[in-house]
Amino acid sequence: MKAVRYDQFEGPLGLVDVPDPTPPPDGVVVKVGASGLCRSDWHGWKGHDADVKVPHVPGHEFAGTVVATGKDVRKWTHGDRITVPFSMGCGSCERCRAGDEQICDRYYQPGFTGWGSFAEYVALPYADVNLVRLPDAMTFTTAALLGCRFATAYRAVVGQGRTQPGEWVAVHGCGGVGLSATMIARALDARVIAVDITAEKLELAKACGAEMVIDARVTADVADAIRELTGGGGAHVSIDALGSPATCRNSILSLRKRGRHLQVGLLLADQSDPPVPMSQVIARELEIRGTHGLQAREYAGMLDLIMKGRLRPEKLLGKTIALSEVGAELAAMDSFRSVGVTVAILG
Repeated sequence: MKAVRYDQFEGPLGLVDVPDPTPPPDGVVVKVGASGLCRSDWHGWKGHDADVKVPHVPGHEFAGTVVATGKDVRKWTHGDRITVPFSMGCGSCERCRAGDEQICDRYYQPGFTGWGSFAEYVALPYADVNLVRLPDAMTFTTAALLGCRFATAYRAVVGQGRTQPGEWVAVHGCGGVGLSATMIARALDARVIAVDITAEKLELAKACGAEMVIDARVTADVADAIRELTGGGGAHVSIDALGSPATCRNSILSLRKRGRHLQVGLLLADQSDPPVPMSQVIARELEIRGTHGLQAREYAGMLDLIMKGRLRPEKLLGKTIALSEVGAELAAMDSFRSVGVTVAILG
């Protein structure tokens, strides 16, 4: 099969021939229909993720068709149209038994702990625990847009953030995660303020439901601006959807008393330990929570909102590319030039 592979960190991202995968006993092989490009894949290529070992095939936001099953698989068969959480739970550890498969003690992450979906086929373990059946009317392109970004944003806004109608939600960074969070918060009848440094991304945030936007290039104090826009109180929920010391700090400082900060954007390498304004966390009784994916069983609520038209992830699509173009696009992700989500179409 054809796959995008790198043999060393920051090395060439070439389209090469590799052996077709076979399913593990509890897993499946999926023919990839579409796969989204995510900055997490760029971090892996840069060597920022300890789970990634070279040679490696990246890619983790995908949808496709089951073409082979292992002997222990009971729920899935050839021809099933599926997607899968980017962090797959084993189903038997303490965390999985508690319903927290997204933080499984023996997690598997295609594109990180194993080879991923920038390939014609991808093998997956733990199939009965993690695969998600797609609605017949949903295209693979739309399903790939859910990926880690939309699903993680859904858990952040709905589960971890406990966002309520009428609450103010600040979203720092209008890439795929931030735009997803904006759309989801608006679907919950929250009021969204989106922050970015790119005019085109701020315009897209408005199209996704942001009531107000802030251009951080020309705003001296983002947190103060958010407090002013919210009548002096600050946001009830604030999301760092980018992942940088500046956006993390701004997110925390933009909260009202007893507000909830959600860290979704990754802070890795030399940014992995950002300074946190802990005096304000204490004085304002703020919550700080991480968000690491969405359990497969929770996809039902998200898919229901999509099929009812309340969520429209297709609005996030920036462009589609061929598998042969993935390498160049992935290597350029540190420039933040692209608007919306790029999806590779394989079939």
